[in-house]
Amino acid sequence: MTDQLALIRHAERPAVTLAGGATYQAIIGDDTGAVLPIRTGIQTSPPGYVTPLHSHPYTEILTVLEGNGEAWLEGEETAVLLTPGVTITLPPNRPHSFRTLGDRPLVTYGIHTSGRRVVNYEPPVAGGG
Repeated sequence: MTDQLALIRHAERPAVTLAGGATYQAIIGDDTGAVLPIRTGIQTSPPGYVTPLHSHPYTEILTVLEGNGEAWLEGEETAVLLTPGVTITLPPNRPHSFRTLGDRPLVTYGIHTSGRRVVNYEPPVAGGG
């Protein structure tokens, strides 16, 4: 990292399509050359989208910008409602998931406390979903 101001234009950042139709646009981290110990990005999840159960070896922070959804940790009975202006923190190595509710996309701004995105997907439960 240099002592210079870094300017990253969102319009110049590529977006990737995830399984299920969500898109993810990395802002800082991975290939930006910023060499920071964080990764940020914007995910747009269409109506009906559900992330596969997964975890990260670091804390993840999600802020809802638009739309509605819910998030949960594996083994917890209740889900947390995701609405604009809500931020949640997901602990390291704790399997979690979220889904879009309603007929509008869920747009989230995520911060991974690692300069590189690492995702560990959980195997599906036999006979379940």
